[in-house]
Amino acid sequence: MDGYLLMDASLRRLGQLPMLQIPSMSIWHRATAPVALVMLASCGASQTASGPARQAEAEYDMAREVFYRGDWRVSLDHARRSVVLDPQNAKALYFVSVVHAAFCLGDEGLSAPDCKIGEAEAFARRSVEADAKLKDAKNLLGQILILRGQYKEAMTVLKPLTEDPSYIASHLAWGNYGWAQVQLGDLDGAIHSLTQAVVQPKFCVGYFRLGVAYAKKSDLAHADQSFTRALDVDSPDCKAMQQAWQSRGEVREKAQDLRGALSDFKRCTDLGAKTPSGTACSARAVGLRARVTTEAS
Repeated sequence: MDGYLLMDASLRRLGQLPMLQIPSMSIWHRATAPVALVMLASCGASQTASGPARQAEAEYDMAREVFYRGDWRVSLDHARRSVVLDPQNAKALYFVSVVHAAFCLGDEGLSAPDCKIGEAEAFARRSVEADAKLKDAKNLLGQILILRGQYKEAMTVLKPLTEDPSYIASHLAWGNYGWAQVQLGDLDGAIHSLTQAVVQPKFCVGYFRLGVAYAKKSDLAHADQSFTRALDVDSPDCKAMQQAWQSRGEVREKAQDLRGALSDFKRCTDLGAKTPSGTACSARAVGLRARVTTEAS
């Protein structure tokens, strides 16, 4: 189950994107001035040796700008043009993978019409090959492999990132590594890894995944605590994590905190009644209301 996006300040507008963990673009020396895309001459005009590289950078900048506005198809067009102009531009290759992955993370998952998870994986691999130092591309590759159910291979990709003290976003790698362990049923290992991930206190996705691991172990107290920490992060995106409200509601219902569970299911439903989580929460709330009413009478 992959439900939500970890976002930093550069990605706050992408709340509809589930759990795509992209570190800040500032690590790529994002320009402080607004992007000015200069239209070059037609293909018949001559270009200097550095011309295509400059145009590739302009296309890459435009791809990011459009992506942040939520127009992923146009963003993908620009990103792919950048790669055509400069096939060894690792950050452009990475961004093509990011956009392809974005289409695979909605309610329809890998069955979404625009999802091309194979393309996302291929471009992530090309990015790693073009620049082995671009660690975010390795993290993304690990995420994509998890989406494809290739958990052991994902862990092989992610493990070096968790051990690299120079990787400033190592909490993301720990979060993905631990999530692969959850999927494989190694809950004790997952709890260890995800505890490392939430050393970054605003990593609400990490807390959510830690809650899932505890819930699977039937450790309801720690599961409730982890889901609460995820939802308490001071970020609109974290507070809108619908599956976290659903999961905490389920844990509280099992712990016989019926009023707390009912409140969580209501909040979950309010965030979107037609999503899979919203539908499930609405149904659970109906049953709980009857129980709460009965107990109160």
